[in-house]
Amino acid sequence: MIDLHTHSTASDGADSPAALLRLAESSGLSALAITDHDTLTGVTQAAAIPSPVTLITGLELSTRILEESDPASRSAHLLGYFLTPPPASFTAWLETLKLNRRKRNLEMARLLQLQGMDITLEEAESLGRNITGRPHFARLMRAKGYVQSWEEAFHRYLGEHGSAYVEREDPPIREGIERIKAAGGITSLAHPLRLSKPDEESERLLIARLVSRGLDGLEVWHPDHSPSDAARYLALAARYSLITTGGSDYHGDNKPGLGLGAWNGGEIPSHSLDGLRLRAANL
Repeated sequence: MIDLHTHSTASDGADSPAALLRLAESSGLSALAITDHDTLTGVTQAAAIPSPVTLITGLELSTRILEESDPASRSAHLLGYFLTPPPASFTAWLETLKLNRRKRNLEMARLLQLQGMDITLEEAESLGRNITGRPHFARLMRAKGYVQSWEEAFHRYLGEHGSAYVEREDPPIREGIERIKAAGGITSLAHPLRLSKPDEESERLLIARLVSRGLDGLEVWHPDHSPSDAARYLALAARYSLITTGGSDYHGDNKPGLGLGAWNGGEIPSHSLDGLRLRAANL
């Protein structure tokens, strides 16, 4: 059993990198990718801990598809996998993204305050520590009784159509693909269903455009995807010679109900790691 999409406290997960690695061991995983948002800090910390689990260096990079008009379609997450260590220049570039993230967080805090909520950036950052994002604001809102659940926080306030949503100045997805590949990494489009395309043909055309820009893979197996969604993405991956990846998108208690190594259709297929390794060998 494997999992190629998980999060630790280095971004918006609830488990420390060490705890996540130990959970992977106790869950029977043979391989784990820690893919925190816009940072390699969590997987670097976990790599220092001896473990029988094969640890894959990864991240989930926030990017924008500039030609999309709907924020729900414009925001795209790109999984990057590194089977050899990325250069220091790539890590330094990731640090510059924190500045844009902080500007966005300041504005979200201001909008929440305008709606009568006693929510400050400093409180959110005390939860986020290394990388602070919308899930940390959601935790604060729930803890202070402004919402009843994480889902309500995103639906009413923090999601792409919420009253406190602020679009971050993420790099264009073309740049994200180029930077990951230049650093020796492999790219996979995370949870493509979240791009909210109105029909399957629009979805196909978008993926085709990303392939033309150098996309390596497609996340087929994800908790958001039904078995029919996964079958559609498998067919698209075959059509465009993409590798297939999958993961639980595990966040611990920050997103309850997600178990390591699993999606809606069962376990993450181990052959997705074989495809990742084969693509890396051919770089």
